[in-house]
Amino acid sequence: MKRRTFISLVASAAAAPGMVLAAAPKMTVHKDPNCGCCAAWASAFGKAGYDVSTVNEADMDAVKVGLKVPSNLWGCHTAEVDGYYLEGHVPLDAAEKLLRERPPLAGLAVAGMPSGSLGMGNDPRASYDVMAVPRDGSAPYVYLAVRPS
Repeated sequence: MKRRTFISLVASAAAAPGMVLAAAPKMTVHKDPNCGCCAAWASAFGKAGYDVSTVNEADMDAVKVGLKVPSNLWGCHTAEVDGYYLEGHVPLDAAEKLLRERPPLAGLAVAGMPSGSLGMGNDPRASYDVMAVPRDGSAPYVYLAVRPS
């Protein structure tokens, strides 16, 4: 894009009434240094516009315990974004819904490493649940059911 066109588009967007230019959500992904699927998951969020930083952790269990992620929902990696955690292979649409709606949750979790989930092959036949973990300590519940299309 030519510089003049870019400047014009930015100026038009800034001048539009009610237009809010949102900053990219900052995300920190905690992962095992030897895990490739974690890097693929983080990369997908980066391509979607998130400002992603990755931290290789020697003790992932300590990260999960520190964030109070229920152990039965532990996944591969743990991300922190805008006051929430994303545990495991949470899909983009679930994270975007969470950040848009801002429910009273500690975070979202996808237990284990479901085949076909984001970072694990993106198979349209994948089937798994994205669990919501309430801040108040009540029982997790299904936030989004991923089913074959």
